Amino acid sequence: MTQINKLHHRLRAVLVVAIFFYFAPLCHAQIAELTFQKEQSQRCIAILNALERDHFTGKKLDKNMSVLVFDRYIKSLDPGRHLLTQADLSDFQPLKQQMYKYLKTGNLGPAFKIFNRYQSRSEQRLEYILELAQSWQTQINFTQNDSLVIDYDHKPFIRDASGLKPLWKKELKNHIINLKINKTPDDEISETLEKIYTNRLSRLTQTQSRDVFQIFMNAVTMSFDPHSQYFAPRLSEDFDIHMRLSLEGIGAVLQNEYEYTKVVRLIPKGPADKSRKLAPGDKIIGVGQGRDGEIKDTIGRRIDDVVKLIRGPKDTFVRLKIIPARKSSVTDTISIKRDKVKLEEQSARKKVVDLTANGRRYKLGIIEIPNFYIDFDAYHRGDPNYKSTTGDVTKLLAQLKKENIDGLIIDLRDNGGGSLKEANDLTGLFLKYGPTVQVKTKFRVSRLYDEDPRIVYTGPLMVLINRMSASASEIFAGAIKDYHRGLIMGTRSFGKGTVQELKPLGDGRLKMTSAKFYRVSGQSTQHKGVEPDIWFPQVYRIKDTGESALDGALLWDHIDATRYSAYTSLQPMIKPLDDAYKKRAETSFGIKYLTQRIQLAESMSEQKKLSLNLAERLRTDAVFNQKELALENNYRKQKGEKPLTTLDDIDPEREEIKDILTDQAKYIAADFITLSRKTGYKWQ
Repeated sequence: MTQINKLHHRLRAVLVVAIFFYFAPLCHAQIAELTFQKEQSQRCIAILNALERDHFTGKKLDKNMSVLVFDRYIKSLDPGRHLLTQADLSDFQPLKQQMYKYLKTGNLGPAFKIFNRYQSRSEQRLEYILELAQSWQTQINFTQNDSLVIDYDHKPFIRDASGLKPLWKKELKNHIINLKINKTPDDEISETLEKIYTNRLSRLTQTQSRDVFQIFMNAVTMSFDPHSQYFAPRLSEDFDIHMRLSLEGIGAVLQNEYEYTKVVRLIPKGPADKSRKLAPGDKIIGVGQGRDGEIKDTIGRRIDDVVKLIRGPKDTFVRLKIIPARKSSVTDTISIKRDKVKLEEQSARKKVVDLTANGRRYKLGIIEIPNFYIDFDAYHRGDPNYKSTTGDVTKLLAQLKKENIDGLIIDLRDNGGGSLKEANDLTGLFLKYGPTVQVKTKFRVSRLYDEDPRIVYTGPLMVLINRMSASASEIFAGAIKDYHRGLIMGTRSFGKGTVQELKPLGDGRLKMTSAKFYRVSGQSTQHKGVEPDIWFPQVYRIKDTGESALDGALLWDHIDATRYSAYTSLQPMIKPLDDAYKKRAETSFGIKYLTQRIQLAESMSEQKKLSLNLAERLRTDAVFNQKELALENNYRKQKGEKPLTTLDDIDPEREEIKDILTDQAKYIAADFITLSRKTGYKWQ
């Protein structure tokens, strides 16, 4: 479970929800229809048998599941609803509730029939766009007040094929507007369009039956839950590369969303994280090599192909064309220097801060933990000095004790998890003994225990979490909260409370959800995550990030609480602490700046449609930039710093948001220390 836990959060980039959204042939001849192979039929039956036998949910493929598989398959092929039509869906309707019968016998004919229709329509679309792109300057009116729907989930399918070309024309128009906003000259726009759509057309001819099988089988596996997936042999090799952590790249976890490659989270202290240029929720639409290499279009490309473009040798640069999560109406191009995530930078580290509050001085220890790591090789060799999160934190706590700290903050923000053993052992540093987490399979509930009666640190404890705190972080924070051992500050955590196992399947492998985590109180960490006692502003959009953003994610539930001896409840302290925090926040220019940033980003991200009037788009972009620059300069003025001329002058190395919230956490910690002393709280 430890390896699978670590795998999910670091290596999701290789999981395939392959979407051949824009693939098309090099020549303009009609594409031959694809058919399935006998071995694929046999593998289909094996995958289905394994899912029905071993998946945590115990689901069986029946009529209801058949509908889920059908709908997910259609969505994986045509998420933007611009290729298939209502007429197509009516034609496929007889297959919808019967898909399970075909699957049980290994008959992949219906899946290939649907794919061939999609493939043919993809070819028609790209050939039409290429023809239109040759005369776009005379054929497209940029002063017309029309719009393009970008809210795919609520966008209706076009009635029949006759209504598709007007939609395709709008999509091309939007592409050209984005190029114009980025100040691309008209002659270069024509060249760019020709290159992009010719390449998309060429990729379609490379589609093979194994690709169709991959897409369809993942529609099946992910109908059980979004973390269950089939890895074809080629993808298994990539999977092994990631398992060995030998990947050199930018340190970003990726997944498919519609035709885009979306950033799920950044590896703490990795190249992307340190660059401050990429953020969770950003969508990658192009990749270029070197500082000025040509940007290759990645819209609709398989995620493993996109990962290979991003991956590369240390100290080389990769350029990414992105749609920023904070501003979905424009594109941006960023450059990141590739590197390995250095072990020493991933290690827990401490600092001591002095704070004056409540009429006295406080000395606070802060331990930042980027992930839950362990040197398994040294551990299995019996080396007593093996490197681990718990070992490093134990040493840091000994140093902090010598400095006579008044309280301790454990910072788990952006910690994507890691070793389950380390989550258990680290929790044990702050408890006397008892269970730390429950693990439920289809057949039984087991528990991990802190069996060491030592408490390494007995003083006031606070834990900082955010939306990117996941898995092992949630186990630790959940246990601290259930035992009333410390105060949880921040925002709702990621919500990843499932366990995956990897099963060999012929030349490929099947990753399957086999268990679920529960806190000692019986509450699941799945979907909802861990809720803080003191809520900070929600920096990451819940809609775009976390487990609940995944289509078909297993829901929150609970089981019976296990027996554990909690400390005295902290509940009487939470309201006065929260009230004091909110009062400070009212006059904090940092919190005001952060809140306004979030509101500005929300106003842009919540758009359901994009204007296709060029002047309106340029005006909207300029207004947003003016608001963002004014917001930055007002904040800098409050801090006594010089104003910026442009947003490009912002220091990419700054950690403004984290620092603002860390400052708030310090004052909450001071209040917590004062209250716990007044009320005589003891944690030993």
